[in-house]
Amino acid sequence: MVSIAVNKSRENVAMLGIGAYRPQRVVSNEEVCEVLDSTPEWIYERTGVHNRRWISGDETLQSIAAAAGERAIVNSGIDRSKIGALIFATSSWLTLTPHGAPKVANDLGMNGIAAFDLTSGCGGFGYGLGVAADLIRAGSADYVLLIGAETMTVGLDPTDRGTAMIFGDGAGAVVVGPSEENGISPTVWGSDGENAAAIAQDVDFLEYMERAQALQGTDPAVEPVGRMSLRMEGPRVFRWAAVTLPRALSAALEISGVAKEDIEVFIPHQANARINDLMKKNLGLADDIPVANDIENTGNTSAASIPLAMEEMLVTGKAKGGQTALLLGFGAGLSYAGQVVTLPPAPAEPSFSV
Repeated sequence: MVSIAVNKSRENVAMLGIGAYRPQRVVSNEEVCEVLDSTPEWIYERTGVHNRRWISGDETLQSIAAAAGERAIVNSGIDRSKIGALIFATSSWLTLTPHGAPKVANDLGMNGIAAFDLTSGCGGFGYGLGVAADLIRAGSADYVLLIGAETMTVGLDPTDRGTAMIFGDGAGAVVVGPSEENGISPTVWGSDGENAAAIAQDVDFLEYMERAQALQGTDPAVEPVGRMSLRMEGPRVFRWAAVTLPRALSAALEISGVAKEDIEVFIPHQANARINDLMKKNLGLADDIPVANDIENTGNTSAASIPLAMEEMLVTGKAKGGQTALLLGFGAGLSYAGQVVTLPPAPAEPSFSV
């Protein structure tokens, strides 16, 4: 019988460095309400958002992803030649072919490495972190660069009360690699396709092309094709989150082997401040445990949300490298992914100054 080689495995992995990029343009609730039928106060009360970042000028999804990835590499101290794979967690790359990861890898001077996109909505970073850790544990890569990046505003309808006030753009990244002590627990993840329509495009690609073809030769000002936009049933998502996420958080703690009392930082996906408060309360975390609140000035950046929130806490001193944190991402799919992790060191090259 032929003997087939097996990769050398590694048990202990961790996030070794973090980087982020926040677009230059800051958009206030007041500016959003110039188009949206709402008030700044109502938006903040319902979502916890005061401001968000939107791409402008020459900023693109590709450029902000590469910028965050570059900072993560520099902050990790790992030579980029040792990075064997790039995972690009995003739902807003504008083409199915080619996918984005190889182009971002090329921009980072790593052309030729394994590079693939991972689409799991707002849970994308958690999914990517689980895949990255397991790639290293299996010996498939020595180091992995994981980037979560989104330009959510490209597909937003600015008049839609369900989405326009919530979403923003941004990118966050981590370098994952072997470590002396394990810093990433097994991933708890799942999905609910039965309720997937709660967060969805309002039209698929084929329908959109057929609509455009049918309107050929007409005046766009009279019969516009319209935009392919994201729609969200907020109350339906909130009900799903209220039932599903407490169980996911409890499972993440159980599988990690870490006691609830040992959690020092809570970094949930920045979807809605009310949902985050509810999760903390239901889990029974201590009142003095710092909870990420990057949504207030960054908005919901989908797959970029958790690394951006993590970076903000490390830069401002709300959290410190080496602390034990509970992460949970959730959103489109409907899907979720969570881990208990050791936080990476605070970035030497942060995305903003305090």
